[in-house]
Amino acid sequence: QVQLVESGGGLVHAGGSLRLSCAVSGHSLGAYFMGWFRRQAPGTDREFVAAIHWSSEITEYADSVRGRFTISRDVGGNAMYLQMNHLKPEDTAMYYCSAAQAGTWRQSSVYEYWGQGAQVIVSS
Repeated sequence: QVQLVESGGGLVHAGGSLRLSCAVSGHSLGAYFMGWFRRQAPGTDREFVAAIHWSSEITEYADSVRGRFTISRDVGGNAMYLQMNHLKPEDTAMYYCSAAQAGTWRQSSVYEYWGQGAQVIVSS
């Protein structure tokens, strides 16, 4: 079992920055890849934001956030991060961290473990 807990959400003005954290516990993550997804409204699908392979640090980003967001992980600290810069109102969403062992990184259905979410609100 892998447990994931997000933190760092909040309210920020457009153009500002926030850093989300995902604390990881439980199973060793050596073979896992980790992802950030967001849901912009209740009842809508989770949208892929970014992913990182825990061991190799290979990363992948959605076109909508590439160049503004940076995903990273701290192996010793058992944590994953999402640095979000130049935030826009359309980035407002509940952000979730997730973990998976195999599959297409952009596909939410392959992720086995999810955190409870962190709310990000970007005002115009």
